[in-house]
Amino acid sequence: MIQFKLRSKARVWLAVLAGILVLIAVNVSIYQREQLLQHGRFVLLELAPVDPRSLMQGDYMALRFEVANQAFPNFAWRRAGNHENLSTMASDGAIVVRLDQHQVGHFQRIAKPQETLAANEVLMRYRIRNDQVKFATNAFFFEEGQAQLYEKARYGGFRVAANGDMLLHSMHAADYTLLKKQADE
Repeated sequence: MIQFKLRSKARVWLAVLAGILVLIAVNVSIYQREQLLQHGRFVLLELAPVDPRSLMQGDYMALRFEVANQAFPNFAWRRAGNHENLSTMASDGAIVVRLDQHQVGHFQRIAKPQETLAANEVLMRYRIRNDQVKFATNAFFFEEGQAQLYEKARYGGFRVAANGDMLLHSMHAADYTLLKKQADE
């Protein structure tokens, strides 16, 4: 009976410890993302057009980026039914973009390990999933009724860390201005 009580107490303490560790991990992740939003380098990526709405998920803009088309031009060919050897392409990696005077990133090359970048170049991580190249996210959710505002979007604004990690920060119009909901009057 004593052995059962000790095992029972050990399980409770183990569960409490596991819960605390999970909470710590989640909070560290949140802190890191907040730091990236505050201190990351600002980069705009040109959007490639896609369907902007989903009835099941609410209003959102599905995202594709022009740099993905430039970095991986064979993806459109592959979607047409021709399949080259997928094992030759890394499913995760990074590209290097050059920033222009408006902070718009233009594809330069696939990044090499330990590569030194020029001052106007930024490393950006990508993932390939289901034959789609993704940068940080593939969707931008917005408040219901704001679709007309975000139809003007031509650029996605990112905050990028030195290691290429990035977060989608904002949407911008063709003239680079931030698209945001006007305060209710």
